[in-house]
Amino acid sequence: MYDLLLRHWWVYVLRGILAIAFGFLAILWPELTLGILIFLFGIYVLVEGALAMAAAVSNRHVQGWWVLLLEGVAGLGAGFFAFLWPGITAIVLLIIIALWAIVTGVLEIMAAVQLRRILPGEWALGLIGVLSVLIGVILVANPASGALAVVWVIGIYALLFGGLLTYLGVKVKSLRERGSL
Repeated sequence: MYDLLLRHWWVYVLRGILAIAFGFLAILWPELTLGILIFLFGIYVLVEGALAMAAAVSNRHVQGWWVLLLEGVAGLGAGFFAFLWPGITAIVLLIIIALWAIVTGVLEIMAAVQLRRILPGEWALGLIGVLSVLIGVILVANPASGALAVVWVIGIYALLFGGLLTYLGVKVKSLRERGSL
C-alpha cells in the first residue's frame, strides 16, 4: 500500500480535484433536478472508481493493493447503478450514495491503519474515511430529508473529501521529493 501511494500520489490529487469539482457543482446548483444529480454522481464515481482500480491493478504486487481495488469496484458499482436506473427515487439514490460512502470510508480507514507507521500525514486518509462513514450514516439515518439539503450535504462532503485527498497526495509528493520517504 505504501509503495502504491508513493508511486501514484498524483492519483490521490486527481481524485481530490474531481471530488472538489463535484462538490462545487452540487453547492452552486442546489436546485439541480434528481436526474442531473444522478448523472453528476454517476460520472464522478465512475471516473473516481476507474482511477482507483487502475492504480490498484497496475500495482498488484504491492501489499494492500486490493483495498484500493475494492474502493474502485464500489465506485463503479454505484456509478453503473445510477445510470442503469435513472428513474429511481431520491431515497434510493441516497441509500446508494450512503452505502458507497460507508464502504469507501471503512476501506480508507483500513488503508490509514496500514500506513500509520510509515507515512507522516496518514491521518488525512483516516479522517477521509471517518468523514465518509459519518456522511453515509447521516444519509441513511435521514433518507427523507429534502433534496436541497441532500445536495448541500453531498457537496460539502465532496469538498472535504477532495481537499483531504489532495492534501494527502501533495504531502506524499513533497516528502518523496525531499527524500523523507
